[in-house]
Amino acid sequence: MIDVLNRLVDLVEERLTDEIDLGGLATGLGTTEYHLRRMFSSLAGLPVSEYVRRRRMTVAAAEVIAGEDDLLEIAVRYGYGSTEAFGRAFRSVHGTSPGDVRRDGGPLRTQPQLRFRLTVEGSTTMDTHIVERPAFRLVGHAARVPLVHEGVNPHIQQHVAAIPAEEHQRLKQLGNTAPQGLLQVSDGVDPDAVEGTELTYLHGVAVTGDTPVPDGLDEIEVVAGTWAVFRTEGSYPAALQETWAATATEWFPSNPWRLRPGPSVVAVLERADDFSTATCELWLPIEAA
Repeated sequence: MIDVLNRLVDLVEERLTDEIDLGGLATGLGTTEYHLRRMFSSLAGLPVSEYVRRRRMTVAAAEVIAGEDDLLEIAVRYGYGSTEAFGRAFRSVHGTSPGDVRRDGGPLRTQPQLRFRLTVEGSTTMDTHIVERPAFRLVGHAARVPLVHEGVNPHIQQHVAAIPAEEHQRLKQLGNTAPQGLLQVSDGVDPDAVEGTELTYLHGVAVTGDTPVPDGLDEIEVVAGTWAVFRTEGSYPAALQETWAATATEWFPSNPWRLRPGPSVVAVLERADDFSTATCELWLPIEAA
């Protein structure tokens, strides 16, 4: 995967003045757009689209300073239909206008060309197993919440706290297949995984496809497929979030699997009364790379 990401960076560099078809590039690199975007954003800390925008404006700034072409010619070269649109994109990266940079030579905020390297540290123990699961359903109570990478997500906290205690018990009795127990489900996550983007969070259980589901519950259909299951223990949610990050930085780059679209599921197996520590399973949908 590291080699794929570096080849992607090279291809982007060759196409800075062209429209970039990320899906086509992913296919040519032997992977999927979904996995490519998830791995790029996890390792680079920004989406592919944002990296492309910053690189374009970095290279365009050199042309603005050179002064050989007028600003409209430069704008059109980089895919903008007017100097106004180009100016907005330029200012969003550099914090100043092309005209000011042409006159004063700066200030500029440069986006260097990325280069990915795999550093094996073994800092995170990856207790993992691969399982095949038939199609099933996730049922429970869902809400749209913003993505939070670190710490407790207060929006999820509020959603779960509003569910009556007796409803938790009813859900436990309804669940009848793996992943077992009350589940924390994230679905519809933006492939770039940008903090603050919305996802569907479901607090519920897994049931077989033929299980009657009571009225008033939300459902997520899950197709048959392969799952990577990571077991985590320790401070909650820190240990879980560290393992989640390590799947991108350590596990996927060194294993012949890639993410496929679908919900990610956390099953809490054991926890302290105050939820300060927990033993969890993180279920991620995968396919052979």
